[in-house]
Amino acid sequence: MKTIGMLGGMSWESTAHYYQLLNKGVNEALGGLNSARIILNSVNFQDIEQLQRTGNWRDTGLILGHAAIELEKGGADFIIICTNTMHKVVDEISRFTPLPILHIADATAEVLCTANIRQVGLLGTAFTMEQAFYKTRIHEKFGIEVTVPCEEDRAFVHKVIYQELCKGIFSEESKLRFLDIIDELYSQGCEGVILGCTEISLLVRQDDTDVTLYDTTAIHADAAVRLALYR
Repeated sequence: MKTIGMLGGMSWESTAHYYQLLNKGVNEALGGLNSARIILNSVNFQDIEQLQRTGNWRDTGLILGHAAIELEKGGADFIIICTNTMHKVVDEISRFTPLPILHIADATAEVLCTANIRQVGLLGTAFTMEQAFYKTRIHEKFGIEVTVPCEEDRAFVHKVIYQELCKGIFSEESKLRFLDIIDELYSQGCEGVILGCTEISLLVRQDDTDVTLYDTTAIHADAAVRLALYR
């Protein structure tokens, strides 16, 4: 079994969920008392968030790059960045370590391709929804059209992620608004919706809607388990 290096803490709420999913996946595959071999480097999200807010992506890359070096020193065989947004600096992180990084957008797009999805909605932070690093990668590499909500809805989703979900607050009012946004994306022709922030699946679940949801946390964790066990 390969050792999974987790770059976590962004937020710790979703990192804890990742940890559960990774261990559950390994145990389901191998049975008995088997669990995942994991090294976790959990950064201080306050530092990252302040840099995000001011657009200082260079320093976020430095923080995560140095964290990746520690994972390599600890014996990790590959790395997962436990957040969608910080894949914006995946190339910068790769400059610090030769370890392969399992990209969350690629893992998600592969699932979409298997399902023959040609147009998909995307929910996430404003950075993920509005900047090119995520949706353009999916479109150019996999040929899938990515649709994001209107400006007002994007602002709401972003606010809830940082002011509620990252703090462990899960309100029914926010869930209902998220479900309305998901329905609106479906009405625009989206065949499903990517939950493109690792906290969103803690608020909205598949049982809440008839629209097919693609939970990037679960997809990424599943891909990591397969890489650790079979590749």
